Amino acid sequence: MTLWGNDNTGISDIIRQFTVGRDREFDMLLAKYDVQGSIAHVTMLNKAGLLSDMEVDLLKAGLDNILMDIESGNFVLQNDVEDIHSQVELTLTEQLGEAGKKIHSGRSRNDQVALDIKLFLRAEVLSIKDAALKLFDLLLSLSDKYSDKLLPGYTHLQLAMPSSFGLWFGAYAESLVDDMNLLATAYAMTNKNPLGSGAGYGSSFPLDRDLTTSLLNFEALHYNSIYAQMSRGKTERFVAMAMSTIAVTLSRLSMDVCMYMNQNFDFISFPDALTTGSSIMPHKKNPDVFELIRGRCNRIQAIPNELALLMSNLPSGYHRDIQLTKEILFPAIEELKACLGLAFLMLSQIIVKDNILDDKKYAHLFTVEKVNDLVNNGIPFRDAYRQVGNEVHNGDFSYTSKLNHTHKGSIGNLCNPEIEMMMKDLMKKFS
Repeated sequence: MTLWGNDNTGISDIIRQFTVGRDREFDMLLAKYDVQGSIAHVTMLNKAGLLSDMEVDLLKAGLDNILMDIESGNFVLQNDVEDIHSQVELTLTEQLGEAGKKIHSGRSRNDQVALDIKLFLRAEVLSIKDAALKLFDLLLSLSDKYSDKLLPGYTHLQLAMPSSFGLWFGAYAESLVDDMNLLATAYAMTNKNPLGSGAGYGSSFPLDRDLTTSLLNFEALHYNSIYAQMSRGKTERFVAMAMSTIAVTLSRLSMDVCMYMNQNFDFISFPDALTTGSSIMPHKKNPDVFELIRGRCNRIQAIPNELALLMSNLPSGYHRDIQLTKEILFPAIEELKACLGLAFLMLSQIIVKDNILDDKKYAHLFTVEKVNDLVNNGIPFRDAYRQVGNEVHNGDFSYTSKLNHTHKGSIGNLCNPEIEMMMKDLMKKFS
């Protein structure tokens, strides 16, 4: 069954298979949202005088039953049915007869699909937000816990200056704050109602779009019916861009972890159950989880570009190209949520080494500290810099590991409460 078919429409199996593509794989993810949208739509049709009270009661009861079947895993997309939208309408028609045939009045599959995707992405953005917030809270708590544990800081992968685990964990916590800022923008994009735009040119029926906006808890309408359709693909790209920034944070964190676990660094470790071994080398404890997080998140970073290329140069109106956004974005959402969950699991059991900077090979981390001490004693900075440089060159540099970093955002003043407050303020945007 197709929503667009009629008695005079013939279509070959090969064309049907090609045009449906992989939609059926992803349609069950949209199923409950399709029903929720349909409940709002028939409620509105009743208010507009296009469905009787009896008909809308029958349709709502039928849709509620379908929703229960979906949530219990008992709803099936039949092999000869094109998509979830067709299946819901077919099921209603089989159960209710003529009333089921009226559900599509004032609606196109274009705005129906657009609505389902908005509802799905809105829920998934909130799910990503929750997973990222959970990791953020863990990173801040680790930052506080290990605020006095020093480790080397690097630039160009060369020894630079003293850092701390408090500073390192806190850096990735604050990175997630900026990521959530972009995710909140994507959430606002998903939180607009396209229903009622029809095929992109509205309807001659007196549709109450404000009512469906309220019933579906959208913040606002996509007012212009053409733009409501043009938001397809654009909404997905906004979400993908926000996901890609989170992926950058996770990928860089994973790279640090892999490096810090290396025996030549030996800053951190994990319980054996969280690492993997080698088929030939009995000593190996590999950071496979973080390597896979890094790899998967690097792939996620490519998705905004893939969506941009898919949508390039499309004129206004709906085009079947847009169907392909599902197979690009939907699996990536699950990948990102898995990466966030596994990063939380791993970091919740991280083991931090003590007294790392006591090793003499890290002595040069303190050259800037000595330069600053000389400056505090009245020596011009350039003269102090030259003096310490000569000591390093001649092999007679020495300095105690005494630190006095007090400015905001430094080792001695992490500003974690301020970072936490920024995140709390951001969470209000997801209300």
